[in-house]
Amino acid sequence: MKVIITKDYEEMSAKAFELMKQVVTENPSAVLGLATGSTPLGLYERMAEDHKKNGTSYKQVKTVNLDEYEGLDISSDQSYVYFMRENLFRHLDIRPANTNIENGKAQDPEAECARYNALLESMRQDIQVLGIGSNGHIAFNEPGTPFDAETHVVDLTESTIRDNSRLFARIEDVPRRAFTMGPKNIMNARRILILASGANKAKAVLGLVKGEVTEQLPASVLQRHPDCTLVCDEAAASLL
Repeated sequence: MKVIITKDYEEMSAKAFELMKQVVTENPSAVLGLATGSTPLGLYERMAEDHKKNGTSYKQVKTVNLDEYEGLDISSDQSYVYFMRENLFRHLDIRPANTNIENGKAQDPEAECARYNALLESMRQDIQVLGIGSNGHIAFNEPGTPFDAETHVVDLTESTIRDNSRLFARIEDVPRRAFTMGPKNIMNARRILILASGANKAKAVLGLVKGEVTEQLPASVLQRHPDCTLVCDEAAASLL
């Protein structure tokens, strides 16, 4: 695992963008695995700014997102499909048909997971962006998730619900279940870019980089990936 420590969130985001642009420039039809949450927002802002200023095109790019809340879709401003549209896709020239995310309102969750697994088999990520939870989760793979798990529906832990509640009016509004890629889907990516910012992520980052590879810290499986880069700010790296 390559570790890049930056001064702060802004520098972390700039470095992440540098790595992302390299992928898109070298392969204009790349498959980008994308993440939601506050951590990648700086990266997405730079992608949008670069497209506007320099014309970097995403017309041939395809995207696959990590996860989506069960019960939410584009009609909810708390859904991840809405988040991606508002924070990235509408600022690029990407074709909506080329963007993919689990259907949070699927009537048959098991069939939806199977559909998404098949999609990921046919569209291997050239790069997969990840954040890391304070408990070491990646996507919504909570501690104890088997490393060989594929897309599945998960019951969110209280710590994850608490972490995500800042994006909702009330903690009671946070969905308790979500669709998520499994570790196996994530590890299938050709390249992984994991981002971490803030002192509250320091313990998880320590486990990610130097800890035992264990299902109790889902992110630790990334130690086994042949091309994984961690970009984190000094606060998140404080225990390394």
